Amino acid sequence: MFNYRRCSNFTWNGTLKDLGNRYGCGERIRPVMAAPSSSGLEVLLTTLQDAGDMESTLNILNVLDELLSAGTDRRIHYMISKGGSEALLIALVNTAHTIPPNYTLLLPILHLLAKVGHRDRRIGVKAEKAEAVLLMLGLLRQNVRDVRRAAACLWVIQVFCTSVSTATLLGKNRGLDVVFRLIPTHTTKHIRTVKAAIDALAAPIAQMSSRTGADVVSHDNDQGKANWDVVTCSEVDMTFRNTLIRAASYPPKSLEILQCSVDYHLDHLCIYSTALHIEVNCRTAVSKGYISGLLKLFADWHNNDTDREHLLIQRALLHCLHRATNTSLGRSSLVAEGGIAILFQTTQTCMFTRGMESLVEPAVQLMRKCCPKCPLPLASDMSVYRFPLPGGTLSNCESTPGTQGEGFEDDSDSDVENEDAENRDYEEDLETDLESLRQRPEPDRPLEQLGQYVRLCPELHHDFQELDSGSESEESSDEDSLVNGDSGDRWLKTGRGSPRREPGVSVQTPLSCTPRNGHTPSILRGEGHGTPEEDKHRMKVKDLHRQCLSSHEEGHRSMVDRLLEKFGSCIPHHDPRLYAAAAANTSSIAGYSILAFPDFWGHLPPPGPEPMAIRRPNVQRKKVLEDIQRFLCPEDIINKVVFDLEDPSAQCSSDHKDSLRFFSQFECGNLRKAVHVRSYEYDLILNADANTSQHHQWFYFEVSGMVANVPYRFNIINGEKTNSQFNYGMQPVLFSVREALEGRPCWVRTGTEICYYRNHFQPNSCQKDSCLYTLTFTVTFQHEEDVCYLAYHYPYTYSALQAHLQMLQQSVDPRKVFFRQQNLCNTLAGNACPLVTITACPSSRTWKSLHQLRNRPCVLLTARVHPGESNASWVMKGSLEFLCSSDPVAQSLREAFIFKIIPMLNPDGVISGTHRCSLIGEDLNRQWKKPDPVLSPTIYHTKGFLYYLNSIGRTPLVFCDYHGHSRKKNVFLYGCSMKETLWQSGSSVDTATLKEDPGYRTIPKTLDRIAPAFSFNSCNYLVEKSRASTARVVVWREIGVLRSYTMESTYNGCDQGIYQGMQLGTRELEDMGGKFCQSLLTLRKSTMLYDSKVISHMALLDDSLMDHKSHNCFVDDEPPCVEEIEYHSHVTSDLPGNDLDSEVNANMSSPENDNMDKDGDKQMPRCHGNDLKSRLYPHLCRPDSLESL
Repeated sequence: MFNYRRCSNFTWNGTLKDLGNRYGCGERIRPVMAAPSSSGLEVLLTTLQDAGDMESTLNILNVLDELLSAGTDRRIHYMISKGGSEALLIALVNTAHTIPPNYTLLLPILHLLAKVGHRDRRIGVKAEKAEAVLLMLGLLRQNVRDVRRAAACLWVIQVFCTSVSTATLLGKNRGLDVVFRLIPTHTTKHIRTVKAAIDALAAPIAQMSSRTGADVVSHDNDQGKANWDVVTCSEVDMTFRNTLIRAASYPPKSLEILQCSVDYHLDHLCIYSTALHIEVNCRTAVSKGYISGLLKLFADWHNNDTDREHLLIQRALLHCLHRATNTSLGRSSLVAEGGIAILFQTTQTCMFTRGMESLVEPAVQLMRKCCPKCPLPLASDMSVYRFPLPGGTLSNCESTPGTQGEGFEDDSDSDVENEDAENRDYEEDLETDLESLRQRPEPDRPLEQLGQYVRLCPELHHDFQELDSGSESEESSDEDSLVNGDSGDRWLKTGRGSPRREPGVSVQTPLSCTPRNGHTPSILRGEGHGTPEEDKHRMKVKDLHRQCLSSHEEGHRSMVDRLLEKFGSCIPHHDPRLYAAAAANTSSIAGYSILAFPDFWGHLPPPGPEPMAIRRPNVQRKKVLEDIQRFLCPEDIINKVVFDLEDPSAQCSSDHKDSLRFFSQFECGNLRKAVHVRSYEYDLILNADANTSQHHQWFYFEVSGMVANVPYRFNIINGEKTNSQFNYGMQPVLFSVREALEGRPCWVRTGTEICYYRNHFQPNSCQKDSCLYTLTFTVTFQHEEDVCYLAYHYPYTYSALQAHLQMLQQSVDPRKVFFRQQNLCNTLAGNACPLVTITACPSSRTWKSLHQLRNRPCVLLTARVHPGESNASWVMKGSLEFLCSSDPVAQSLREAFIFKIIPMLNPDGVISGTHRCSLIGEDLNRQWKKPDPVLSPTIYHTKGFLYYLNSIGRTPLVFCDYHGHSRKKNVFLYGCSMKETLWQSGSSVDTATLKEDPGYRTIPKTLDRIAPAFSFNSCNYLVEKSRASTARVVVWREIGVLRSYTMESTYNGCDQGIYQGMQLGTRELEDMGGKFCQSLLTLRKSTMLYDSKVISHMALLDDSLMDHKSHNCFVDDEPPCVEEIEYHSHVTSDLPGNDLDSEVNANMSSPENDNMDKDGDKQMPRCHGNDLKSRLYPHLCRPDSLESL
């Protein structure tokens, strides 16, 4: 250990391990004297405090600095745990109180204290207790002309300001004035001291600005553990008085509780008082012109540092400005002083000057933070669509914007288990109660009510008489029923709803406008535009459909026939006539009367997967700077409303000749407002979900009147989520009418310069900390005066589902496939929620065949509970088409299972173009625990149907709810496992003794082999408390379905397998639906004997197995975006510990009388060993001591 050679000199021959038994993290009070059992380090620290001569003190400082410099931060933290900070503070106070102060000792103490204090979170509190704070301020005042001493004082003051109370104390004693005066205009001298002054100024300002108002203030008590939220003084005072009033009624034994309550409220009053002092200091700092002065200093250093040798000074000034603008007062002051213009100009210079890139990002972030907030140009944040709830009242569902991740997760049970995991303690959300996981709750309704669901199992009661007669059963014409139904006043679109609309711009024109003189409309001939009178020729959907059916009787062909004959639309499983008939019977709260062309006409899948968009470097920065130019150059802003869902007159204005034209009043459409900002730039605002003020993600709208080959920028400015797949290669989709008429009716991925970031808009409700995000993308249209549709993802409407089901029913052979479509229930808006039954017809009417049919296990599939998840509908479409196909595996599936399919659980939301909720403004996937039969009828009756199946001994073998996921790539499953949940949560339950059927992993493992888009590593089977009301958990827990899943499909693409780097299209999504059905065969492989034909079908499935190695591509969540999405109110210091050490070491190595910083702002390398020590203490370090060291 220590070998004492003289009474004041000793050397260190041991290791850090010898200094103590183990590394500790806790604080301990310094020892008054070294006990016999004290470690060597404690002896050193005790001797440092009690040393009476300079030589001994310097040798101790020498040893300590050598120990700390040679190792890592672990050594410093160990020293702090042994009372090192307190020892240095006492040595500082004792030395500084000598008259005159001995700077030969003070400088090494200050340097070492700066190194150690930078790692000690409570150094400010300790300095106050040692009465070292004002002492340091006094030393700084005395040494403002000595650059080495001033720099050392500034570093120590900087580390002291980690405490709120220390920063407040310095502010009260005008410490900021002293520091601010040390920052000069551009100079080549004393660079190190200048930077130290800037950093020292930033530290107390940061504490003042970041701990005001309702921010969290750390109460620096002796334990350093209590953290209280600052509340208003009136709230604390009222609670305190109420506590005292109730004191008279307390029993004597409750006096201790009363005392604790009084102490609690007194603590809050003290913290509130401290917060007021901090706010006063902030106001004082702004009123004294610190921000204006810092801006001028930054501009001066930037303009005069022509050799770019002092970029660290400019960065330090930006860092200080960041700290000073952490309050609204500071931000307003920077804007008032023209700070944004100064920063914008310097940023433009830096971007085109080599070596100055390091200044760009801090300046851009500072501008983003200070750019004034402005409300959305809306009268109200509430949705345009209001639905009166049963009882005649409107839903009072206005919720706090900007908090979507807390109340509603991303996209389903989906981001449910996904997206906001970073915003919550995931393990705390896991269910840890074994009984809660194991016990099955009582049904939420009496058994007598389940009889109404007998009708939903027609296969159990059907007599199959057609098998004897050999004739096909005559089914009623669903098409006729659609025609004869009441369609209301619905219109087939011929325009945008504007009286001046040129009918020739839209493809719908030939469908609803009678051509004059038998000629094709002008758009098809490439000629001029129509006249306003042509809008009078619109026809109702029902009238058009009847005309199509009766055209031959009237001796002429219908418009639809001529259009289809000319352009030859032939989309599999789609008939425009049938779609129009279905749309005519669709009810919407918005009263839609116009059809979107892509939905009516149909579309083919893209030719193949499209590659993810390549993100150009700094594309977000470019867009942000363009946004900042709006504030700096308001005269360049057009700011003209060209579309407003609430004001139809905005679409009819004759002033929009040079603007794009927008429209969204059709099924699934969502665009609330469009504002023409600059020549080729538009701000778009999405409509909230009905009866709410949030959930802005899904969009689908028409745009026309474009100029070809001109890039148009679209900004959707009211996004809520904190991140998006648009930052990771995802693109929106586009449908071109001109392309469709030329034989290419496809939705394609489109858009360049795509990014998603936080903007300066805020909801009108002005909720604290509410923020919005911008999705920006640029589209270059190929054709002049085309009509195009843009959407978040491939749309799939309710009418498309109805038409598709009719087409499927017509396509199957009723002698082989039992296909029945029934109405589960009606929605709030009066739309039918279809339930489809698919299975194989028995080979005969014998008892054996019928018995085999009626004993087939059930599989229940659902989808589209969240309207914005259109990808779930495409997966469901693939499942339906595969099950109805003649594929031998599909035939085996029909013979093995009875499929009950509810393809759209939220028809009203889909029709209205909402993203997540039903018409009552509630997430239906959070209603499964106790659904309301009136407000959530589809969930209520789906759960009732499950209860019924369970009551008759036909509990589904598999339940799967199809969803979409906006935060992850690939397709994956979420399931339920009791053992995995308990194990992951760290429960004390011994999971090794629990028995659980591992069959819930069979389907995911199979899909990982046969489905190229599926990722097994993205699956999990955890049961969370916050998901207790979701379909997956309720069906598993209450119905007892072991294989209860949520299947998530990405909106983007894959990061593994053969689709790696590709975005998924409708073909790949449909294929995923078919693959899921194929995976079910593996469940029957081991539980049922098959004949040779079925076994051969299983062999076909085995032959299709493929290993796309998803197990080697584990990526749980997306990495951080390459550019900062947020602009944070609190920035971390640009000066980490090692950089501060380098600065301190460089200052230590400078000669005592050298006040010229010849090294400029270049950082000095850390010095070690004898060379450093000989410069530190050349006249006191003895050769034998240095050799031993």
